[in-house]
Parts: sequence; C-alpha cells; structure tokens
Amino acid sequence: MKKLFLSTALLLALSLTFTSCRDTKKADSVEDAIENAGDAIEDAANDAVDAAGDAVDEAGDAVDNAVDAAGEAVDNAVDAAGNAVDSAVDAADKAVDDAAKATGDAANKAAEAVKAKVKEVKVDH
Repeated sequence: MKKLFLSTALLLALSLTFTSCRDTKKADSVEDAIENAGDAIEDAANDAVDAAGDAVDEAGDAVDNAVDAAGEAVDNAVDAAGNAVDSAVDAADKAVDDAAKATGDAANKAAEAVKAKVKEVKVDH
C-alpha cells in the first residue's frame, strides 16, 4: 500500500513538472509576439514622420503627397500589427489547447499506471 501511494505521487509530480514547463515557453512567445508588434508600429510611425519631414523640405507640392503616404504607411502598419496580434492570439489559443491535451493525456497515463499498480497489488495479496 505504501508503494502504491509513493508511485502515484511520483507519477503525478512528474506529469505536473513536464506540463508546467511547456506552458511557460508558449506564454513567453505570445508576449514576445505582442511586444514585436508594438515595436513594429512604433518603427513604422517613426519612419512615416521622417518621410513626411523630408518631403516638406524638398517641395511645397510634395507636402500633400507625403502626408497621404504617411497616413497610408500608418494604416498599413496598423493593419500589419492587427494581423500580428491576431496571429499571436491564434498561437496562444493553439498553445492552450495543446497544453490541455497534453495534461489530459498525462493524467490518463498516470491513471492507467495507478490502475495497473492497484491490480498488481491485489494480485500480490
């Protein structure tokens, strides 16, 4: 009986350890993707402002075109960032689903091992 409890505790500890280690990596990758999307928006906005400033210095007529180009660049950057965030959300959903499935599989395997051990102990007694 003592061996049964110790074996069960060992199996549960191992399954929880492996499952919890995988979850943190995927959560970090989602955070990194969101940070990268924010950096891309900031860089695109800075590039658009620089392009608009250069156009003003070159010619008065080019000012209107530069403002339109800057607006389009910001719109494109916002669209790209939105797509990146959507991709990050999809990746996070998939990661959660995969983690849940892995946890369920580990729990099922642990339960089967416990059942097998219980049968073994019953046969010994």
